[in-house]
Amino acid sequence: MGRAEVGTPKYLANKMKAKGLQKLRWYCQMCEKQCRDENGFKCHTMSESHQRQLLLFADSPGKFLHSFSKEFSDGYMELLRRRFGTKRVNANKVYQEYISVKDHIHMNATRWLTLSDYVKWLGRTGQVVADETEKGWYVTYIDRSPDALERQAKAEKKEKMEKDDEERMMEFIEKQIEKNKAKEGAQTDEAEKYTELKRDEEQPLKLDIRLERKFNPDTKLGPSALILKRPKLETRDEENSAEDDDSEVEEKVFKKPKAPKVNKLKESHRNGKKSALDELIKEEEAKKERANRKDYWLHTGIVVKFIDKAMGEKFYKQKAVVQEVIEKYRAKIKFLDTGDKLKVDQAHLETVIPALDKPILVLNGAYRGCEAILKSLDERNYCVTIEIARGPLKGRVVDKVQYEDISKIY
Repeated sequence: MGRAEVGTPKYLANKMKAKGLQKLRWYCQMCEKQCRDENGFKCHTMSESHQRQLLLFADSPGKFLHSFSKEFSDGYMELLRRRFGTKRVNANKVYQEYISVKDHIHMNATRWLTLSDYVKWLGRTGQVVADETEKGWYVTYIDRSPDALERQAKAEKKEKMEKDDEERMMEFIEKQIEKNKAKEGAQTDEAEKYTELKRDEEQPLKLDIRLERKFNPDTKLGPSALILKRPKLETRDEENSAEDDDSEVEEKVFKKPKAPKVNKLKESHRNGKKSALDELIKEEEAKKERANRKDYWLHTGIVVKFIDKAMGEKFYKQKAVVQEVIEKYRAKIKFLDTGDKLKVDQAHLETVIPALDKPILVLNGAYRGCEAILKSLDERNYCVTIEIARGPLKGRVVDKVQYEDISKIY
């Protein structure tokens, strides 16, 4: 049966069927030929040209497979960069736009069996940020162009300057707290001071001295023995009046002194109420938490644990020290037991919690980059309590710090 003439309905129907992507099961990647149905694909596989291409593939299959995989990955990443930029997008949506082009490299010609395997590989190599949800895999492109790196360096410099300002602000607030405490203590001491003695010449002199009563088994003297004697220069009338008031003096001598007034600030803390200063400190910590919370946490000089089984049982669950951080998401590590060195992604590592009272480094969150001392562990909630060891915030105790935000210092 010959081909349909140009312009006939059969010719137009054939053109419409040949337009766009068709079934991948009838596509030959080596010959770059799309067959319309199973019969056409069968005829193509029996052709001489297809047999020659198969002989070429049999000579070096790894070379062709690597070439197809690289071309597919480059096309997918280029579309992701140009079309979506650094926005978070569904991986399947990008793939559907990519395969809308008829001459693209098909997924079945690459070394990845499914789109999920390909997205996981992109996440492990640090090209994208991949996360799985109920609606499928989502990817976020990581821009590492020179312009983007320059913008990021400027942003980090600005963030560091703001952090220095925040530390100076926190230091100023702590000084104000100490000054306020000293001022309130001075006011309490002034309230406890006695007033000046002013003598009224018309009234007899009375001494109101508060002495603690002490028990002395060697003496049989009563409480009246603690009463001070009058000066000899006083007149007899004043002595008689003083003797009449002995009972009143005795009652006042052994009364329990009144307790000083409690600081209003302490009362508010005891009652569970937060002052304006506490609210200000809480807001500053929340601001620092938002600014310093990143999706990367690697840092030189920390001890980590290798958790990838793909490298074999030799390295699995072994501890290593981070010697160098590569592009924030990868690191060069050295195993402590064997001394072997590897370049791995942060997804293959986890943090190490040391013993109590040992130094640790805060890797993420409000106190990112601060050295601290581990004080206690809350195994039920997977968090710890730490005490900042250096810097302007030295001595501050921070609660509820997650396990993944700290690690042991080598």
